[in-house]
Amino acid sequence: MAYNNYFPVSYQQPQYYTPAMPTLPQQNNTFLWVQGIEAAKAYPVAPNTTVQLWDAESQTIFVKSADASGMPSMKVLDYTFRDAQTAQNAPLAVQSNNVTPDEFKALQSRVDALREELDALLAKKSKKKEDSEA
Repeated sequence: MAYNNYFPVSYQQPQYYTPAMPTLPQQNNTFLWVQGIEAAKAYPVAPNTTVQLWDAESQTIFVKSADASGMPSMKVLDYTFRDAQTAQNAPLAVQSNNVTPDEFKALQSRVDALREELDALLAKKSKKKEDSEA
């Protein structure tokens, strides 16, 4: 005679112990390559994190950050290569917006000439206006 137990039988899954893997300090020496600025814009960044994205198509580095709320921002850097001899002897070439004194004098004389032409045209126009009114 078979005995029937009306209570469901519950089996417990055996619990396995998995040791935690030691966490190593994150080394930031890997290059993250992207294909242009659109790929850099699309690259996901975790909140409060900054990543350097290297463009595989041009000599550009994108520094992409996200603030605490996850709002991303990006800075674009261009880099150039210099040989060791040039790096020792010459400072980094900086594009200057300054003009030389000769360039300034040439520009000043051109502005003076244009001013004289404008004054002559205005005088001619006012003389025609006076003649037409009289």
